[in-house]
Amino acid sequence: MADTPILSVRDLNKSFSGIVAANNINVDVAPGEIVGIIGANGAGKTVFVNMITGYLKPSSGTIQFNGKDITGIEPRDATHEGVCRSFQISQVFMTMSVRENLLIALAIARESGTAMLLPVDHPDLTDECERLMAVYKIDQYADSTVSTLSQGIRKLLDIAMAVVANPKVLLLDEPTSGVSVEEKFGIMDIVMSALKEKGTAVLFVEHDMEIVERYVHRVLAFYQGEVICDAPPDEALLDPKVIEFVIGTDYHSGGAQTEAADA
Repeated sequence: MADTPILSVRDLNKSFSGIVAANNINVDVAPGEIVGIIGANGAGKTVFVNMITGYLKPSSGTIQFNGKDITGIEPRDATHEGVCRSFQISQVFMTMSVRENLLIALAIARESGTAMLLPVDHPDLTDECERLMAVYKIDQYADSTVSTLSQGIRKLLDIAMAVVANPKVLLLDEPTSGVSVEEKFGIMDIVMSALKEKGTAVLFVEHDMEIVERYVHRVLAFYQGEVICDAPPDEALLDPKVIEFVIGTDYHSGGAQTEAADA
């Protein structure tokens, strides 16, 4: 990994009416690094993601992206800087086709300069749309109405829409949530291959430890708003605190395959 982090979080805190949701979080993420974020219900995972992407403003602390202070940035400005995200529930237009969804996302991403004057069916946009559909293996569904597609295909579309701005950091909120067991590894193989090709750093909240073990370089384990472990997955998933507060003992005995749901 590169020495200079693409994302640097220092002394990050967030409180709601006296309730601590994030407590003194310090994290560096290198360019191209894949980081899994785990933690039980209410642990502070989504609060952390929301502060990085501008959906929540920290009570104190700093967030630096690519050497620039983005603490408290607005979500749209974060996207234009190169910090993008997807959500646990796919943010897609269910009554439109896959192609129409992507074209709208591309048009919105180019809403500055002369590009904002381009019609949605301009060749520059349609060519990029076709490329993205091929990369994310959804081109065969180009003209299908999104509501008729499986949750896995919707997730692929949602992530393809999140990367139209060519982010340097992408935050994914439970990318396999609602996806069938049969689909989950295929979906993640497509996504991670596409993002690796671009050198995108990825932080993803995930409750499925099989996904975490298979795809991440590092694990951030949250408990009560604090990072209780920051280590490679083979170490993190054996950490006594992670076993006690996040994944439980059943995981290593071949029982439960997931930890508590996200918050």
